[in-house]
Amino acid sequence: MKLEKWLAAQANLVRRSLLASVGSALAGGLLLIVQSWILVRIAEGVIFRHDTLSAVLPYVWLMVLAIGLRAFAAWVSERAAFTSSSAVRLHLRKAVYARIQELGPLQLAGERSGEIASTLTERIEALEDYYAHYLPQRAVAAAVPLAILAFVFPLDLTSGIILTATALAIPVLMIVVGEGAEAMNRAKWRTLKRMSARFLDLIQGLPTLKLLGASRREGQTITHISEEYRKSSMAVMRVAFLSALMLELFSTVSIALVAVSIGLRLMEGDMRFQAGYFILLLAPEFYLPLRALGTYYHARMNAIGAAERIVEILESPSPARRSGPRGGARVARALAVGEPVEIAVEELSFAYREGEKVLAGVSFRLEPGRSTALVGPSGAGKSTLLGLLLGFLSPNGGTIRINGIDLAEIPLPLWRARVNWLAQRPHLFHGSILDNLCLGQEGCTMERVRAAAQKAHADEFIAELPAGYGTPVGEGGQGLSGGQVQRLALARAFLKEAPLILLDEAGAHMDSVSERAVLAGIRELARGRTLLTIAHRLATVEEADAILVLDGGRIVEEGRHQALVERGGRYAAMVAASRGTA
Repeated sequence: MKLEKWLAAQANLVRRSLLASVGSALAGGLLLIVQSWILVRIAEGVIFRHDTLSAVLPYVWLMVLAIGLRAFAAWVSERAAFTSSSAVRLHLRKAVYARIQELGPLQLAGERSGEIASTLTERIEALEDYYAHYLPQRAVAAAVPLAILAFVFPLDLTSGIILTATALAIPVLMIVVGEGAEAMNRAKWRTLKRMSARFLDLIQGLPTLKLLGASRREGQTITHISEEYRKSSMAVMRVAFLSALMLELFSTVSIALVAVSIGLRLMEGDMRFQAGYFILLLAPEFYLPLRALGTYYHARMNAIGAAERIVEILESPSPARRSGPRGGARVARALAVGEPVEIAVEELSFAYREGEKVLAGVSFRLEPGRSTALVGPSGAGKSTLLGLLLGFLSPNGGTIRINGIDLAEIPLPLWRARVNWLAQRPHLFHGSILDNLCLGQEGCTMERVRAAAQKAHADEFIAELPAGYGTPVGEGGQGLSGGQVQRLALARAFLKEAPLILLDEAGAHMDSVSERAVLAGIRELARGRTLLTIAHRLATVEEADAILVLDGGRIVEEGRHQALVERGGRYAAMVAASRGTA
């Protein structure tokens, strides 16, 4: 099975700690055999030879030592297993998060944020028992019973055959139960996926739903999905408990068969007490690892169901980038800190699906110290072009050259470190203002933060807040106005000091005072840098050094505002339409 192979492959990351867990568990199993032999020796001496306390005391101390060593081995095994599980989960969480970043917002546009959050939390956490218990127990269940049989067969062939025959039936029972449990687990995780996505969407849109009077209907939908999840979870638990009951019953009957067989032969004098008692002590311990494996077999099914979505994300096709040399001294020199950025787009084309070109033969140049505005009707390809510049998409044809180097040759982390992106609605996370300003910034000192906030015209309103820079804000900037959030995003851009600035109508959705402050800060930020503005309101681009008009996936006009208006082309028509609307 593909998913189980993938799960087992992740164990290679923690091979040493898993081996330590298995080795300690096996040592505990061997100590159990030693402990049973010591107990038999003490019982035989006291019952049949009437040994005194002084005669059996050395064996008592050996018993205490064996018990102590078993407890220590069990502790080491559990500790190593937990370390293995934690390391794998941490690695997978980082890998999934990095993959989400690599895919970017355009490729994840069709995904539900609640479902992705569920993958990063519940699904990855569900792998804990697989690595902490199932994998180590699988090795223990194979080795410890064999070690016990190695002692039982020389003492009593009949008991060895009974133990072997009954032990072989347990894996068959696990497989039969597992086939149904796997399908149930997958159904459970699919229901959780729906519930997580719907619930987060509901929370985010709750004010709108209340306004429209639809909150009660959505609440009933959540109740219905929750009930489905409860039923699927209980169905899985029912199978797990029933299988555990069957294993307990099966092993109990098997132990009883061994006990009856030994008891009859002891009564007839065909077996010595020492051998019979030793085998009776080992019989329950022979089935214990197998019963534990049966219990943790449910963890295997749960992990397979949880891994399905994790593997989907990790194996999602990333933006196709042409092969070629990556990094190197030439790239490092071209994108060194402090170097300006010049972008040359040459005959760029892109299509999401074959035969549906979004961009076709787009060419333009962005130069340092100049502001360029990109305008066009909805669906013209502005967002797609932005995704190509950020590396979230790769062109089907043409090139994007950064300081003379093809963007395909530049490592994306290095390129994105040179880009400042200011959206219409910047996102702030739950935390203090200082935490949000320093997010992802290196060398973020208080002096730098204050200087950036002053340039962004944010220091004044921050100083008026109850705790200043330590004032907490809610998710999405709750507690602040749109203009304040935008100024904080601008301050974050000043802290980053990237040579390329990409704006998406950063002055929108705010009052006139805040808009003037933000636009003044943007002019300060753009000084000596390369600026590209995605404009929706044409009044905001009249002062741009160059305006690119994108229509139908092509640059149809290029020039300054006044010249384009006098030309009477597509841009002039858009200006006239916007003024008529206003």
